[in-house]
Amino acid sequence: MSEDAPQTSQSGSDVPPDLASVSAEDFAGLVATASDEQLEEAMTGPQRESALGEIFDRMAEHVDPNKAKGHDAVVHFQILGRPDGGYDEFEVVIRDGKCEVTQTPSEEPRVTLKVEPVSFLKLITNQKSGPELFMTGKLKIEGDLMFAPQIASLFRIPTATKKES
Repeated sequence: MSEDAPQTSQSGSDVPPDLASVSAEDFAGLVATASDEQLEEAMTGPQRESALGEIFDRMAEHVDPNKAKGHDAVVHFQILGRPDGGYDEFEVVIRDGKCEVTQTPSEEPRVTLKVEPVSFLKLITNQKSGPELFMTGKLKIEGDLMFAPQIASLFRIPTATKKES
């Protein structure tokens, strides 16, 4: 995303600030304080593509190289609920302690995670756990069910920073 990105759309409606300038912890805080309806509205609007792009682009920054070392895994994320009825898919490849992400899956996944956008935002900001979302049917897992719970441990998951009052 460009640093000179406008803060409003061409129609003049308010759009959240360029997410490239928002820290992961501040983004987690935005998710924590927003209602499910607000999150749903954001993820069905024009900012969905840039929000998902920014989230997945930052995954490599949040992988814990020490915990990811020795892992060789391909994870596909399918973020459901696109306005056209489809989903956005991202491939996360963890190898040699590193993480690479693409929106053009090319490898056979060890596990595929299918999740609605609001639940995804809560998962990646530590507001909800994967097991909790799975047990309530909000996260579908295909593939290696034993590996799926380990995925989060390979990353430093941002948590909302506490504001002093």
